[in-house]
Amino acid sequence: MPAANPRPPVTATAPGPPTTAQVIADDAEALAVAAALAEEFRAGAAARDAERGLPTREVERLSASGLLAVTVPAEHGGADVRTETLAEVFRLLGSADASLAQIPQSHFAYVNVVRLHGTPAQREFLFGEVLAGRRLGNAQSEAGTKHVQDIRTRLRRRPDGSYVLDGVKSYCTGALFADWIPVLARADDDRPHVAYVPRHAPGVTVVDDWDGMGQRTTASGTVRLAGVAVPADRVLPHHRTLEGPQLHGALAQLLHAAIDTGLAAGALAEAVAFVRTKSRSWFESGAETAAEDPLLIQRFGEPALQVRTAEALLKEAARGVDAARARLTDDTAAEASVAVAAAKVRAAQAAVEVSSALFEVAGTRSALASLNLHRHWRDARTHTLHDPARWKIRHIGRYVLDGTRPPRHGLL
Repeated sequence: MPAANPRPPVTATAPGPPTTAQVIADDAEALAVAAALAEEFRAGAAARDAERGLPTREVERLSASGLLAVTVPAEHGGADVRTETLAEVFRLLGSADASLAQIPQSHFAYVNVVRLHGTPAQREFLFGEVLAGRRLGNAQSEAGTKHVQDIRTRLRRRPDGSYVLDGVKSYCTGALFADWIPVLARADDDRPHVAYVPRHAPGVTVVDDWDGMGQRTTASGTVRLAGVAVPADRVLPHHRTLEGPQLHGALAQLLHAAIDTGLAAGALAEAVAFVRTKSRSWFESGAETAAEDPLLIQRFGEPALQVRTAEALLKEAARGVDAARARLTDDTAAEASVAVAAAKVRAAQAAVEVSSALFEVAGTRSALASLNLHRHWRDARTHTLHDPARWKIRHIGRYVLDGTRPPRHGLL
C-alpha cells in the first residue's frame, strides 16, 4: 500500500459504530490504493464465490482505504478525482473480483446525486459521512412492476414536513453492508425522490435472499420499508436529474462498463496463467508446451483484442464524461452518453465471450468445479443482464444516422 496520507483520517460517530477512513489526496493515490486492494482481494475471490462468503472484511478495507470518498468535491475535503480515474479504479477491482467491484457502484451513483441536488447542509453532512468511510447502498429497483421505471415505493409527507416511507425493493446491491440506504421513491407529487435512510432505522429490513448464479457475494437482496420515518433534510429531488443535460446516467453506466472490462481482463489473465502452468500441449502440435502451440497462440490473440478494445473504449468514454462535465450542454451530454453506451456494449460482449473462451484455451481440466474458473462466466453473464445492450446499440445507431440524442432516463 502507498504511504499514509499526510492528511489526518476522518472519524464518524453516526449512525452505526465508529468508522475511521484515510482521506485520499489525488488521482495518483486513488489508483495506487485501488491496485493494491485489487491484488489483495484477488487472492480470496474464488473461495468467496464458491462458499458464498460475503466480503465483509473486504468491504471494510474499501471503506478504511478512502477509495469510497474519492469523488467528494474538493471544497468538502475530497480528492474529486477525474471520471477516468474512477473508471480505472472499478476496472482494477473488477479484474480481481467482479462481485466485490459491483458493491460500491451504487454508492458512487448516489454520492453523485448529493453533488447534483443536495442543499449546502445536506452536502456537508452526507459528504462528511462518506469521507468518514460510511457506505451508501441502494434500494432502487422493484420486482413485479411493469418495467424498471415503474416505482411504487411511496414517500408520504407529514404535516411537520417530514416523510414516511413504505415499499419493497429488490436487487439492492450492497444494502447489507450499507450505513445509509438511498431509497428511490415517488413523493406526493408522483415525482421520484431519493431518501437517505440509516441501514438500521426502525422499519427497515434487509433480507439476504439473493440467489443469482453469478455475482453471488454482492448481497443484492431485498429491502423492506414499513412506516420508516425520514426527516425532510434526508430527501433529495432526484427528478431534477433528468430535467436538463445530465451525466448521471452516463457515470453510472460507465462504472458498469468498467466492471465488465475488468472482468474480461481478469478472465484472460487467469487463462494465461493456467495455460502457462497447467495445460498440456496437443499431440498434433509438435509443441513442447501448450503455450507454444501455434493454434493456441492464435486463439489467445482474439480475446486479447477484445480486452484491449474494451479498455480503449472505456478510457475514451470516461474522458468524454469529463469533457462534457467541464462544458455541459445537450450536445456534450449526448456525445458522452453515446460514448459510454459504446463502451458498455463492447465491455459486456468482452466479459461474456472472454470468460467463455477461457475454457476453450485452457482445456478439460479448467472445467473442474474445484478450480471455480466458471465464476468469471457466471459473473459476466449475470452482470451484463443489468440492462439490455440492444437498446444501447439502437440509440447509437439513431445518433449516428440522424443526430437523435439519447433519451434522458438515467440508463445512458
